[in-house]
Order: sequence, then structure tokens, then C-alpha cells
Amino acid sequence: MKNTIEIECPPEILMGLHLDAHRFAELVKLQSATALFRDGKLSSGMAARWCGVPRVHFLLQAMQSGAKMLDNSDDDFVRETALL
Repeated sequence: MKNTIEIECPPEILMGLHLDAHRFAELVKLQSATALFRDGKLSSGMAARWCGVPRVHFLLQAMQSGAKMLDNSDDDFVRETALL
């Protein structure tokens, strides 16, 4: 099932960003997925699937925009060392 969300956008924004509506929608989707991932509300795999990119590609983009893979907390340490 596919859901569509409609957002009003003045033409000045599109012109100012030099984007058409489709490319702007893709930008908003990527920025939203990155923010939700950064806030811990969306996994990297789910965000990557939503954006239609490989997980590694999404993670690289997310890291470039300031997201962190791990917070280096005790929980992160336990979770990561459990895989060894």
C-alpha cells in the first residue's frame, strides 16, 4: 500500500532552489528520512527503502548531514559487542 502526502509549495521556493516539483519532493523525502533516522524514530534500513536507495548510500548521506551511527553509549557498546 502506498500513501501520498500532498504539501503546498509556493512556486518561489521551487524557483529559488532550482528544482521542479518532483525533485523537490525527493529532497523533502530524503531530508525527512534523515531527520527521522537522526532522531531514532526510523531505522536506516527503513529510511533507505523509503528513499529508494541502498542502505549504505543512505547512511553515507545521513552521516554527511550530521547523523551519527552510534552515540557511544553503554547500550550501543553492549549491542555491538554481542555480535562478536
